[in-house]
Amino acid sequence: MRLSKKTYTVQEATKKLEHYCAYQERCHQEVRQKLTNMNMIPEAIDMIIVHLLEHNFLNEERFAKTFVSGKFKIKHWGRRRLTYELKKKDVVKVNINQALSEIENEEYIEVFNDLAEKKANSIKETNKFKKRKKLIDFLIYKGWESDLVYEKANELIR
Repeated sequence: MRLSKKTYTVQEATKKLEHYCAYQERCHQEVRQKLTNMNMIPEAIDMIIVHLLEHNFLNEERFAKTFVSGKFKIKHWGRRRLTYELKKKDVVKVNINQALSEIENEEYIEVFNDLAEKKANSIKETNKFKKRKKLIDFLIYKGWESDLVYEKANELIR
């Protein structure tokens, strides 16, 4: 006895995806993947995505802004990591740049300085070269620009 996967009508799938998009901002890639996992045919996927766009459930510009704002404020990611993660989600460059431009420069530098100082104080390494490397690796991984990172690391760890 084979368990068959649940099949959805276009109306059911549309309703399901409206809820999916209303719950949290989504990018086109996530929505397309969700529909593919629901075994929808390509024609139905395109129809549903058009419906979601027309009814403003799906808006990639809004998604990019929400994503950038959240990851910057909560995870303290720098512009490079934000750009990389959005590109991985196939968000167009225009939307990425628009979202990044919403971060105020003063706030950006302030968050960077706070993060760098907190991290520098938390590294238990006594060898200053190893300590500096750990700080640099951490900040680069978080997506901060290397010129900022090296300058700050040299300032904090002498």
